[in-house]
Amino acid sequence: MRIAFKMNLFPGNEKEYKKRHNPIWSELENTLISHGVKSYTIFHDRQTNYLFGYAEINNLQKWHEIAETEICKKWWHFMAPLMEVNKDESPVTTNLEEVFHFEI
Repeated sequence: MRIAFKMNLFPGNEKEYKKRHNPIWSELENTLISHGVKSYTIFHDRQTNYLFGYAEINNLQKWHEIAETEICKKWWHFMAPLMEVNKDESPVTTNLEEVFHFEI
């Protein structure tokens, strides 16, 4: 299953956002793996400062369960100063609809 979404990075935080992801915390990486995330990529649109997340996952429910983990909440807190967030410090996201896919 493929999912995609966009988030909003505050201007001037591009380098810091990238730095904080290289590498991500090993505990967070292990949580992603244990919840069935096969691939996860984030792209940055420099013109709009939108971040576009793309993930290949095994199960949508398991993906949503990641948000309930302590390590995810710590990560949100760590990243909150850099981007638009909700009251619980989770990123404000807009789900994107898949309109085309090609695979060999």
